Amino acid sequence: MASLTFSPKSREDLLDIGDYIATDSRANARRFVGKLMEQCRRIGKAPLAYTGREDLAPGLRMAAMGRYVIFFRVLGDVVRIERVLHGARNLQAILGFPSEE
Repeated sequence: MASLTFSPKSREDLLDIGDYIATDSRANARRFVGKLMEQCRRIGKAPLAYTGREDLAPGLRMAAMGRYVIFFRVLGDVVRIERVLHGARNLQAILGFPSEE
C-alpha cells in the first residue's frame, strides 16, 4: 500500500466542500467529508485500479464519488491527492488546461 498525501489545493477543496454543506447541516458536512476521506484511503490501497486522465494532465488519475471527482497522481510509492472537485464544474479550466474548442 502506498502512502497517501494531500496537495494544499486538495486540502482547501475538502474544507470548501465541508463549509458549503455545513450551511445546511454541520453533521452532514462532517459525514460527507469523512466519506470523501475514506474514498481517498481506498485510492491509496489500489491507485492503479482507477481511471487515468492523461487527457487532463500527465500521470493524472481520477476516482468518482457521487457527484465529486477525486484527482490524484501516483508518484513512486506515494499517492498524492491533487484536487477534490464537483463533477459539474469546468474541470479543464480549474485544472489549468485549456478546452479543445
